[in-house]
Amino acid sequence: MNTRVKFSVILICIGIILALLPLSTGTSFTVKPRKLLTEVLDAKCFLSVDQVAKLIVAEDSSVQIIDLRSPEEFKKMNIPGSINIPYNELINKDPGSFLNNVNIKNILYSNGDLNSSYALVIAKGLNYKTTYVMKGGLNEWFDIVMNSSFKGEIISARENALFETRTRARKLFTQMNSLPDSLKLKFIQAKHISAKKLDGGCE
Repeated sequence: MNTRVKFSVILICIGIILALLPLSTGTSFTVKPRKLLTEVLDAKCFLSVDQVAKLIVAEDSSVQIIDLRSPEEFKKMNIPGSINIPYNELINKDPGSFLNNVNIKNILYSNGDLNSSYALVIAKGLNYKTTYVMKGGLNEWFDIVMNSSFKGEIISARENALFETRTRARKLFTQMNSLPDSLKLKFIQAKHISAKKLDGGCE
């Protein structure tokens, strides 16, 4: 087990301990601790930045990307198509108002893995099964997607497809974050309205 994996396990265990405390909304966990630990350590709960980039490029409407950072950080830059629900807001209000649509895959991200791992524990503890984390957060997005380059003389078909996806995702990221604040705000507001409509359609 490498250092990063060990660190992720520690974060998740701490998150479970914290999550076992009463939530400020008065809700309580519906998943037993042992099952919860198994679920949040499942590799399927964690998506790579390349997987997320592919979903963004495909404009997959079954995905809701949730930025857990502060509104100020979100305004400076964010992943295309994401909506801003700060970590404290997510856990202090009813998480179900954001996560209860079983037809939507909710992908959480922050700058790193800390807040997104904690939020994952809470979401899984409340049995919101379609919640995932983008591994490494925005830091890894920059390392892998924004700063990627091909080195070498021969490239395989798989490598070429991967590089093309990263290039297109990088272009979308740059275009979105280069918009004037007024246009960016309108886009963000439209995303929030769309998200609320999706949630409102759930039983």
